[in-house]
Amino acid sequence: MATLLFNEIVYGPVHSRRLGVSLGINISPPDGKRCTFDCIYCECGLNIERRTQTSAPKREDVKKALIEKLSLMKSEGVYPDVITFSGNGEPTMHPDFAGIIDDTLEVRDALSPLAKVAVLSNSTMIHKDDVVQALQKVDDNLMKFDAATDILIKQIDQPVIHDFTAEKLIEQLCRFNGKLTIQSIFLKGEHNGALIDNTNEDDVSLWIAGLKKINPEKVMIYTISRETPVKTLQKISPDILEKIAENVRKAGFTVTVSI
Repeated sequence: MATLLFNEIVYGPVHSRRLGVSLGINISPPDGKRCTFDCIYCECGLNIERRTQTSAPKREDVKKALIEKLSLMKSEGVYPDVITFSGNGEPTMHPDFAGIIDDTLEVRDALSPLAKVAVLSNSTMIHKDDVVQALQKVDDNLMKFDAATDILIKQIDQPVIHDFTAEKLIEQLCRFNGKLTIQSIFLKGEHNGALIDNTNEDDVSLWIAGLKKINPEKVMIYTISRETPVKTLQKISPDILEKIAENVRKAGFTVTVSI
C-alpha cells in the first residue's frame, strides 16, 4: 500500500522530474485524500485507504504558510523554479481555489517573482467557470488526460463522478483554447480481473485524436516512478514511451518524456 501523504500546506522544495525545483502546495486535508479520481497508480494510495477526518486548510492559512516558506527561502538565497499545487488529491476541489490562486500569484510576485505557478489537476472540476478562470491565470496549467475511451478512464483513473466520460473530458479541456499542458501516464497491468494497457496502437491513436481537438501548448507523457497501490501495474519502457512521443510530434505537438 502506498503511504505518501503531505501533512503540511507548503512542502519541499523537491525535485520534480517534470517541473524542476518545485515548492509544493497541498490544499487538501493533511491526514488523507480528497479526490474526484481514485487512480490505480496514485502515490497517495486508494481513496478508501486514505479517508480523511479533517478539513482542507483555510485560504488565509495557505497564504500565511506560503509567505513564511518563501521568506525563509529568500533569506537563505534559495528560490524555487515553480510553486506547484498538488498534494493529497485534487486541488481544484477547494471551495476557495480561485482566491488561493490570486493570493499565490500576489505572494509569488512579491517574494519569488521568477518562480512559475503550476497546478496539477485531474481535469474533473473544469465545468466550473471560476476554476477555469483561475487556471487561466497560472503559468503552467497541467491537465490530466490519460485515455480517450470510457473503459480506460474507468480502469486507470476510476472517477468517482459516475457520469464522467471521455467525450465530456475532451469537450471541457477545449475550454482553455489551447492554453494548457496535457499530462498523461502510460502503463500496463491487471486490476479487478481486467487487463489494462493504454499503450496499444488503437488507444494511442484515439488519444492523439483527442489531443488534436484540445490543441495543447505542450504534452507531457510519463510512466510509473513510485510505489503504486495496485501492485500488478508495470512501468512502460523508454522505447515504447519514445514511440508514443514520436507519434505526438508527428501530430504537430511539443512533447516531453519522463522516465
